[in-house]
Amino acid sequence: MKVAYLARLELTADEIERATDQLGDMLEHFADIDALDLDAVEPMTQPYPLVNVMRDDVVEPGLDREAVLGVAPQVEDGRFRVPPTGGEA
Repeated sequence: MKVAYLARLELTADEIERATDQLGDMLEHFADIDALDLDAVEPMTQPYPLVNVMRDDVVEPGLDREAVLGVAPQVEDGRFRVPPTGGEA
């Protein structure tokens, strides 16, 4: 089965046959859905109403740059200095 190969799945012959049957069943079901007349149905993203539970976006002052850099282990040119990664010097 090409799908199993593309997904790098190692399937037995029985598993390939079963997956092929299941995929065929799903495609038939999708075809049944495509055949429905849904022109009068309004699209939706959820079957029930959702309410945004996030807080209001309120602008607040940020941290003082000098105070933050003042407690940093290393500073260079007004920025945090961090050690190189990946063996780079």
